[in-house]
Amino acid sequence: MALQGHGFSKAERLCGESNITPLFRKGRTLYEHPFKVFFLVEKDHASVPPAILISIPKKQIKTAVTRNLLKRRIREAYRLNKTILPHFQGATSGRMQIALVYLSPKVLPFQEIRRKIILILQRLSAYENSPG
Repeated sequence: MALQGHGFSKAERLCGESNITPLFRKGRTLYEHPFKVFFLVEKDHASVPPAILISIPKKQIKTAVTRNLLKRRIREAYRLNKTILPHFQGATSGRMQIALVYLSPKVLPFQEIRRKIILILQRLSAYENSPG
């Protein structure tokens, strides 16, 4: 059994066109090289863990093996640091959807990806804790 807060369950994966389309249409964006982050917070929903989508365009990274390597690194960095978000501290209610799009043609090492994910989660946390 995984430690609380450090698993990565099916409920935390963003899937389905009906969930993804509004995120890209109505969601806000931020940029933290090499990631473009789309996020949407819906306050009227019950408190559920944030749902995340990880995308690596084939135009940037040509081989599937390398794209899968990067997805694993990003997923692990998120899994280890997701408790930065207020949802995992019981501080907020609502549903947060996050899409991480990797935009660099270079393969970054895990420690660099982890550092960037921490910065992104801190920025998302600051956004969510701000009034309005």
